[in-house]
Amino acid sequence: MIVGVVRENFPGEKRVALVPASIPPLTKAGATVLIEQGAGIAAGFPDQFYLDKGAQLVGSRQEAFEKADILFQVRGYGANPEAGKADLDWMKPNQVVVGMWDPLGNLSALSEVADRQVNMFALEMIPRITRAQSMDVLSSQATIAGYRAVLLAAVHLPKMYPMLMTAAGTLSPAKVFVIGAGVAGLQAIATAKRLGAVVTAYDVRPEAAEQIESLGAKAAQFQLAAEGAQDKGGYAKDLGEEFYQKQREFMGEICADNDVVITTAAIPGRKSPLLVTTEGIKRMAPGSIAIDLAAERGGNIEPSQANQQIDLEGITIFGPTNLPSEIPNHASQMFSNNITKFLLNMVQDNQLHLNMDDAIVSGTIATQGGEVVNNRLREMLGLEPISPSPATEPQTGKKETPSDS
Repeated sequence: MIVGVVRENFPGEKRVALVPASIPPLTKAGATVLIEQGAGIAAGFPDQFYLDKGAQLVGSRQEAFEKADILFQVRGYGANPEAGKADLDWMKPNQVVVGMWDPLGNLSALSEVADRQVNMFALEMIPRITRAQSMDVLSSQATIAGYRAVLLAAVHLPKMYPMLMTAAGTLSPAKVFVIGAGVAGLQAIATAKRLGAVVTAYDVRPEAAEQIESLGAKAAQFQLAAEGAQDKGGYAKDLGEEFYQKQREFMGEICADNDVVITTAAIPGRKSPLLVTTEGIKRMAPGSIAIDLAAERGGNIEPSQANQQIDLEGITIFGPTNLPSEIPNHASQMFSNNITKFLLNMVQDNQLHLNMDDAIVSGTIATQGGEVVNNRLREMLGLEPISPSPATEPQTGKKETPSDS
């Protein structure tokens, strides 16, 4: 069992899929670990750190693909469509490739990967169950993004966050409004509170108010029913244009009273819901900051653009799409723990076993045997479902319970 790790080549990507501390658990499970030279340098992990933990170095990306039975990446081809396309030529039949592939957002890449006869696992599709929490890359990376978003706003806001009483007078605290109380939103709330801001937050799920208030923030109450705001997998879902129109009016009212707005509402595989209109943002005072963490899929804030800094009448709007890469050391540590535990879940007696009765395995495998095998993805591609579906067949053993992540 040979595990290969390549250097990320997506523009600006500094993370690495495996950190040195994760190598001993893999070698204990019978794996030989190959690391492309320089793979961890941008994240603060030089080659010698990997050698010290028992890994072997390979000289190129191609060599890692050709020698590995299992290939780890932060961004697979679907999430890296330009620079990652060359990887297709190096994939081998029955090879296992694991990483973030953006399967719901880049369907065209699925068929190309399937044609290579590989077993492709998309970590974005980890089921939201308790047993899979330690493997949930979306949650771990969202933690980093929520933290970093608050710091980005703090750097550009022409105010300090905390209230200060000085000989020169009293400075009022900054006011921060966080929209979305998922993992990224909750981390943003906690970080802004630690920095001394007055924080208000909103989430479409009524039950999120308790989590918001537990962090010391005020939960904004939108008096319109939003039952069924999340799907069975624990992810947000679309609630319809009429609901969002009334919600946008409410968001604009709260934006007017805040110095910073951070939006985090994303729906996997769908365009991000528009939550704050141009007119709503214009109600903020000049010098205010808006951070749209959903900009990659259209954005929650109407004027935002992916990876752009927009000036709107003195209000600065950011649309960052890869904040975890800006804190690559800790982001890589978390990702590495996720992907290592994911793989070890499939290892028995030092051998890899793809047990389709395991909800984690069947929920994340996207291609196998030359075709797309996940029925959710097949439906999106207009393909007939596979029966029984690897992603939906009944599970045996311990009952799975929803995760709170």
